[in-house]
Amino acid sequence: MKYESRYSTNPLDFKHYDTKRTREQYLIPQLFEVDEIMLTYTHEDRFIAGGAFPMSKALKLETIEPLKADYFLHRRELGVVNVGGKGEVSVDGVAYVLDYKEALYVGSGDKEVIFKSLDSAAPAQFYLNSTPAHQSFPNKKIGREDAIQIELGSPETANHRMLNKLIVNETVETCQLQMGMTALQNGSVWNTMPAHVHDRRMEVYFYFEVPEDQAVMHLMGEQEESRHIWMHDKQAVISPAWSMHSGAGTASYTFIWGMAGENLDYGDMDIFKITDLK
Repeated sequence: MKYESRYSTNPLDFKHYDTKRTREQYLIPQLFEVDEIMLTYTHEDRFIAGGAFPMSKALKLETIEPLKADYFLHRRELGVVNVGGKGEVSVDGVAYVLDYKEALYVGSGDKEVIFKSLDSAAPAQFYLNSTPAHQSFPNKKIGREDAIQIELGSPETANHRMLNKLIVNETVETCQLQMGMTALQNGSVWNTMPAHVHDRRMEVYFYFEVPEDQAVMHLMGEQEESRHIWMHDKQAVISPAWSMHSGAGTASYTFIWGMAGENLDYGDMDIFKITDLK
């Protein structure tokens, strides 16, 4: 287990950040290391984003010092999406097999979570999101066929994409965690347009299926004073509640969004007109 902590920021302070400081505060450059669990604990709604990469051995999700808890899910819930080869997540002795792009919700109170690959030659990579939880809900696997799919955008505006709702209140009961996956279609590069904020929730974006020689420009900040972070494959970015979030790639890609905060209303957002962005 490896972890780091990030503190919250004020939008007034953010105005003074240069590129280096912006990347240090919001970019999570590495989530996967062989035979390790790597976590980033942000004080933005106490959200944790990370990755488990079991190759030669199974990995147990242990508690970390900031939680002050006997075990990781003592007061937390967990969302898992497999972005590698076929793997298995064992929760208090119950095994769930996850194929590529399949998800698992784990409720609070479960004491033992173990990740393993079913083939070390094609190891699983489990992307993790965790948030505080005040109630325990049943664990549930969300396969590809269980996701709620919504087609958005169009080729004409370069944002034709397929949104997959994985861990949302329409598919599984949660306290506050929501997760989904959006895949850009061939020839489209813009995600989350029009850009928006939801002052009642923060968000983390995890970009993957980004070609090795390509990149994604993630936009954040306030409507009238935006910033950007250039990102590569299997990197994540923290988006505070006051920050808009959108991005464009130099090729098509996929990203996983995870949210936490005041409510479970997916449509709760304040949209900015594209022509008003600065």
